[in-house]
Amino acid sequence: MNKKIISVISVLASVICVPAFGLDLSLSDAVDKVMAASHDMKKASANLKKAEASLDAANANRWFKLDGSASYMNMVNVENPSESMGIELPPALGGLISESLKDQSVVVTIPDNIFQAGLTLTQPLYTFGKIGNAVKSVKSAVQMAEKSQEMTRREVRYAAANLYWTAKMTDEIVQLAEADLKNARAAKRKLTSAGRANRSNLLKIESDIASKEINVSDAKFNRDTAHRMLKIMAEIDIDTELVLTDAFPSEFGEINAGELKTTPQWEILTQQVNMYERAARSQRANGYPTLAATASYSYSSMAEDVGHMFDKKGGQSAYWGLALQMPIFNGGLNRANATIEAMNAEAARQDLAQAKKITTEQYNNAVKQYNHLRGNLSTLEKARDLAAQTYTLSQNRFASGQTSAVELADVSAGLYQLDVALLNTKYNILMSAETVKKLGE
Repeated sequence: MNKKIISVISVLASVICVPAFGLDLSLSDAVDKVMAASHDMKKASANLKKAEASLDAANANRWFKLDGSASYMNMVNVENPSESMGIELPPALGGLISESLKDQSVVVTIPDNIFQAGLTLTQPLYTFGKIGNAVKSVKSAVQMAEKSQEMTRREVRYAAANLYWTAKMTDEIVQLAEADLKNARAAKRKLTSAGRANRSNLLKIESDIASKEINVSDAKFNRDTAHRMLKIMAEIDIDTELVLTDAFPSEFGEINAGELKTTPQWEILTQQVNMYERAARSQRANGYPTLAATASYSYSSMAEDVGHMFDKKGGQSAYWGLALQMPIFNGGLNRANATIEAMNAEAARQDLAQAKKITTEQYNNAVKQYNHLRGNLSTLEKARDLAAQTYTLSQNRFASGQTSAVELADVSAGLYQLDVALLNTKYNILMSAETVKKLGE
């Protein structure tokens, strides 16, 4: 019985201790996940739907409007609320009443239950630009929302690439720091295994090992932070171990970047100018007349009580015609609103001019930075290789007692700095290319 319990516990322990598998994540997968989880993308899509709904609302003003009404009224006899209202005809009216009722009073009852219903149709025919310019203004707003969605897509893609390559760089830095620490410990073992070690050399190398251990700890903290941020933005479980499958390229080709002619931001501002100008024309047109076709139908019925309201055929009437509505005076409201929209258009033009200057400079600088870093990459790689050779020689000399720990530490630090500089250069080259894509693709 005890053996069975022990075996069951062993099986459960083996199941519980199975390590979780890491999630392989490429750059394209990371971009897709970040874009799918992006709140900015969701907001951009919602803003586009909102603009399209505004266009439907503006277009609705082009079509006819049908209004209906129905009312019921009960006339109250103030002197006797329970009775209907009546008019008494005196005997003096003579020939107005029949001979049988001569010299008698006649009471004429007025129906006190009244029902009325009607329909009114109005179709705008010509509004002198009020509706047309308003619709064009909203169409510009829809195009702005479309371009804003594209700009947001580029921004999110750039951010996702930045998160990915930053996390990848921290992975590489952890490996560099661990290798640097491993080399320092190996140098200490060689120093102590050669016999009685020089006291100053021993203290220096122990100090160097302690500082490198801190570097490893800092590198791991930065790696964990970068990975956690990538997981949060991609909506990946925070406890999942990421394995970033895309490596930094060893070579970079020429960048295909022509002259910057347009960007989503420029197109947004251009449509913003159009939107405000068309809105200004629509506001000015509010001072012009409106020509519309109109038609109406009405039905009415009266009775002394509700139960006999529709016993008889009620009265009906209908008409159709043209209506011309002419605004006379509104205190300058239309002119003031048109001026406001015109000033908004002018501000948008100024923003467009400024955006062209700034974005063009950013685009050109990204291209120049890509070419500059790409041109220096081979030189930096040669410098790193020479530093690696120097470190190997210094290690051998240190092991044979021909150099001090101070020199070995300086050579080691120089190699580590060049490794990090080479990695940082590759990261900057990649992000320069992403900047060019974001601004000019």
